[in-house]
Amino acid sequence: MIAVHSDHVGSLLRPPDLLRARERFAGGEIGRDALRAAEDAAIDRAVALQEEAGCEVITDGEMRRLSFQSQMTEAVEGFGEWDLDAFLWGHWRGEGLPAWDRERPARLGAVGRLARRRFLSVDEFLYLRDRTRRIAKVTLPSPGLFANFWSPERSRDAYPNLDDFLEDVARILREEVAELARLGCAYIQIDAPHYPLLLDPQTRAFYEGQGWSLDAWLSRGIALDNAVMGEHPGVTFGFHLCRGNQGSRWLVSGGYGPIAERLFREIHAQRLLLEFDDARSGDFEPLRHVPKDRMVVLGLVTTKTPRLEPLEALSARVREAARIIALDRLALSPQCGFSTSVIGNALTEEEQRAKLRRVAEAARRIWGESSR
Repeated sequence: MIAVHSDHVGSLLRPPDLLRARERFAGGEIGRDALRAAEDAAIDRAVALQEEAGCEVITDGEMRRLSFQSQMTEAVEGFGEWDLDAFLWGHWRGEGLPAWDRERPARLGAVGRLARRRFLSVDEFLYLRDRTRRIAKVTLPSPGLFANFWSPERSRDAYPNLDDFLEDVARILREEVAELARLGCAYIQIDAPHYPLLLDPQTRAFYEGQGWSLDAWLSRGIALDNAVMGEHPGVTFGFHLCRGNQGSRWLVSGGYGPIAERLFREIHAQRLLLEFDDARSGDFEPLRHVPKDRMVVLGLVTTKTPRLEPLEALSARVREAARIIALDRLALSPQCGFSTSVIGNALTEEEQRAKLRRVAEAARRIWGESSR
């Protein structure tokens, strides 16, 4: 198991050059090769930024993605019509920011049997692997996130029920994991923010309205996640939970208590990346449900504001969590990505760098010099 004590969730702010290239590509002004060159340059810059900041875990910043979960809909036929709005709907709130109220697009719904045109993230990994000697991490979406793309009306011919649809999503992700493992990827993270969304009555109503009760999400949903991870000796799996992260806003509040016992005990991931950056996330008490063979990565550094957490405050919070879980089984990270979609959080690249550097610095202070 990868046991480093500093980590980060994955996404980084998209640089302006890449955002302009995306706009020009969408408008037909440049071709795919030019867009690829802009993505490559952004990834190279992201790797350099992470290494300079002292990160032990390196990602490609998700620079090739519209959203953290969009590589699925881009690589697989059958999802029907979709755009960025498919990943942004909900009631979003932020500290000192106007609320966003976005309706779920009515056109969403898988319209055909899912068929993979290409692997989702293999190309991302191969490019990243050749550019760093540190731990290269790939992030993949949890199957349950794609309940958003099942519609009892639009999907009934291809998938009469949610179970069949999510089984197919999980199959594609399971094949992805197998190929990444074959190619030597040692750290794969499953992003599963829909579980904390079950804490809020309004968002839970949507997920239960798709056909699964809360209990089903904590049985069938976890079973699908475990099936995606499978059995791959030498691969460490992370499992990331958050409460929504777009444009420095969030969707829900509430501690992990109602879902912790089943989720923490039954999920097979070795590293749980959990959001704890402010009072919305509750206290550390639910960590008592984490089995002794898992590590908990405490998301104590916020990606939503530029405020830089003091080293002393981070050390104090880690030691507070260590009353429940042994210190050597804890690690530190930002609470979520810096740019869950191309709509990044309200930070500059320098403020992002300072956050990553603070995580690395705090980890060295708490656990000693990196073993890397």
